[in-house]
Amino acid sequence: MLDPWMAMAGAAALLVAMFLATWRLSVKLDNYSFVDVTWAMSFAPVAIGYAFVGEGWMPRRLAIGTVVAVWSFRLGLHLWQRVAAHHPKEDPRYAVLRQRWSDRLASAFLNFFLAQAVLVWLLMLPVLLICQNTTPQLEWAEMAGLLVWVIGLLGEGISDAQLSRFKRENRDPKAICETGLWSYSRHPNYFFQSLLWWALFLIALPSPWGWTSIVAPVAMLYFLLKVTGIPLTEKLAVEKRGDTYREYQRTTSAFMPWFRKV
Repeated sequence: MLDPWMAMAGAAALLVAMFLATWRLSVKLDNYSFVDVTWAMSFAPVAIGYAFVGEGWMPRRLAIGTVVAVWSFRLGLHLWQRVAAHHPKEDPRYAVLRQRWSDRLASAFLNFFLAQAVLVWLLMLPVLLICQNTTPQLEWAEMAGLLVWVIGLLGEGISDAQLSRFKRENRDPKAICETGLWSYSRHPNYFFQSLLWWALFLIALPSPWGWTSIVAPVAMLYFLLKVTGIPLTEKLAVEKRGDTYREYQRTTSAFMPWFRKV
């Protein structure tokens, strides 16, 4: 089995290679939306690699490698379908960044792509620690974490499916999805994605140094709430839909699903 530091170094090299290749493809196709697909898909090989080289209890390694890979491939396929359907039109978020970085476009996006690789590397810290846990049984925190993971996986999948169905059935570009989970949160997909990393933190907690994996859910929350998640998405939504979206903002929780205001 590999030393954990060697495993992390290998994961870093793999992630840099994946995001560099995606950057080159994006420059060639003049569409930077492909980074979303790579971001989602990149978790699977890292999780499988950590499970393969880890020194922990085999059932635990197989379980965590499997659940993370299933989530990664599900989200990656969903995003691939979305990006491919809109190509060569770019995701509005990246169109905004394109304008912001117009004087240094390629190099700025290269840094952005590599930052995504670093984020994935940090987010996978819980999986690495879980795969090093040699305790031959699951503890209460791990079982609770697996339950939270299932809730997060189902919630994210349902949110994506509801939004995709709404977009197929409503051709008005200014229409707002306010059905299903989207009637309780303006970004239920982000909320349930965040929940996945809190689940990994719980699963990692009984492992040696498991408490350090708190960096993963905190980093995910920061990016969703403060960087490229909700702030940019909300800004574009207001610009596109105006007062209709402002009313949606007034009545509906931004992140955590909750009852609507009247």
